[in-house]
Amino acid sequence: MPLTLSIVTADRTVLERDDVLRLVVPTTEGQITLLPSHAPLMASLSIGEMIVHVPDGPIPLAIHGGFIQIVRDDVSVLADAAEHADEIDEARAEAARERSRGRIEGRVPVEAGAVDILRAQLSLQRSLIRLRVRRRRSATGVPTMR
Repeated sequence: MPLTLSIVTADRTVLERDDVLRLVVPTTEGQITLLPSHAPLMASLSIGEMIVHVPDGPIPLAIHGGFIQIVRDDVSVLADAAEHADEIDEARAEAARERSRGRIEGRVPVEAGAVDILRAQLSLQRSLIRLRVRRRRSATGVPTMR
């Protein structure tokens, strides 16, 4: 019996599937793989790539924090933000990456009092995940399924 998956953010339902064979998830404790008949679990999500494996092929998503719960093959993901590969603007993600790196390295001026390396590092991490997900989609030609 496959997993039933629901990924939601405060703004929208990102993905709903009832034929998930396997789910690779970035948690704050490390990457985990969920299979049917998995033990009940509740975990915090980190910024990373989530890969939803369905019969038609993998669906890569960029996940930016949140929580995951699995109970009796029902998986609920409450994400701070989540994006399908085809929703990611590669040029915008690349610009965010460069801007974040510049702030971390001191090359890009920052507003007075707003020198926040942690914020720049998180922005860099989010942009790198977006680029990885987008480029994985482009390289494999995997269709996105919603």
